[in-house]
Amino acid sequence: MSEIIYESNIEFAQLLDQKDPLKSYRDSFLFPQRNGKNAIYFCGNSLGLQPKSVSEHVNYELKKWAENGVEGHFDSDPWVGHHKKGKKTMAMLVGAKEHEVVAMNNLTTNLHLMLASFYQPKGIRKKILIEAGAFPSDYFAITSHMEQKNVNPSDDLIEIIPNEAGYFSIDHISEVINEAGHELALVLLPGIQYYSGQFLNIGEIAACAHRVGAYVGFDLAHAAGNVPLTLHHDEVDFAVWCSYKYLNSGPGNVSGAFIHERHSKNTDFPRLAGWWGQDETIRFKMENKFQPMSGIDGWMLSNANIISSAAHLASLALFESADISQLREKSLLLTGYLYFLLTSNDNIQKKINILTPANETERGCQLSLFFHEKGRKIFDALTKEGVIMDWREPNVIRVAPTPMYNTFEEVKIFSDLLEHILIEG
Repeated sequence: MSEIIYESNIEFAQLLDQKDPLKSYRDSFLFPQRNGKNAIYFCGNSLGLQPKSVSEHVNYELKKWAENGVEGHFDSDPWVGHHKKGKKTMAMLVGAKEHEVVAMNNLTTNLHLMLASFYQPKGIRKKILIEAGAFPSDYFAITSHMEQKNVNPSDDLIEIIPNEAGYFSIDHISEVINEAGHELALVLLPGIQYYSGQFLNIGEIAACAHRVGAYVGFDLAHAAGNVPLTLHHDEVDFAVWCSYKYLNSGPGNVSGAFIHERHSKNTDFPRLAGWWGQDETIRFKMENKFQPMSGIDGWMLSNANIISSAAHLASLALFESADISQLREKSLLLTGYLYFLLTSNDNIQKKINILTPANETERGCQLSLFFHEKGRKIFDALTKEGVIMDWREPNVIRVAPTPMYNTFEEVKIFSDLLEHILIEG
């Protein structure tokens, strides 16, 4: 991407919006209304906006259910194959082959399924490495698997600690992995750390883990649909992600999962089995002898939730035309512009620390702003002005201008509002 010199005037922001090749996608979404106008919605890192096409996709399935009943499973657009529809786009978004990805269950359920397969402690190789302060659902899943396999997390869970600025350097991660060595069974880290917004170097972490003989998996809840990923090329063993953040598929909706083909094509690989993972050519023979599908579909438990999955497909359709590399280019500009406005304004920069790395290659859409004082009061004041963001204890506002539907003018307005609130005290 060519170097850009940012300016702090509103006309500059409006000019960037005029030149934006993705500007038409904003009209594809429904915005919450605040103070009689569209909210400034900087919370796609928590829940993406609803695509306008969701109702059409959901109503299509409702109509089909009403007209066909159970026969909808095997008609010309059969529900039995519904989970296959989004594979091409999901594979593109995470850098995988189609047989390596599937949408199923929710994120924590999928994480449990992956741990059941990839955490197989043997002898002294039983340690798991995670980040200190991991998202609670990940921590609970990991420690519960350790305890069920008679491994004491107090002894064998390694929690890697960031530096004082909250940053995880690849050198430090590699050092901890190498120190654990042949005692390390699994590395499980986020693609993007939810609190700071740091984008970790997935490829280098995977290579380092594999050199000591450990499996490596990633929670991509804040990365999928946000940054380009290359899971197959990086030889990541497995990954899971939700679809309701940057993938805009609705609250609590279906999760995505990836297993590298060197494992997913191995029908003898350990797993928790379910009926929908059975070879589809014999599934309805109802024989109680498990013969898994080849590929990640062999990890499926149940048939797809058609109504909620329809919303997921509506959003994926937008990603089919808005290529992730184009979205990334705009994201770098949007977040770079926000970073410029915050750090070049004396009234703002002296009252905050930006926890997210300054290096644009080490962040996605999100900037995490730590306020030295009155953080919650400032958050509430911004909310009153019609800005929807995310609050995290202690004193952090996560701001995520999202390229699919946010504008440069919104970034400028947010910066001006923040300055005014800080001056007013």
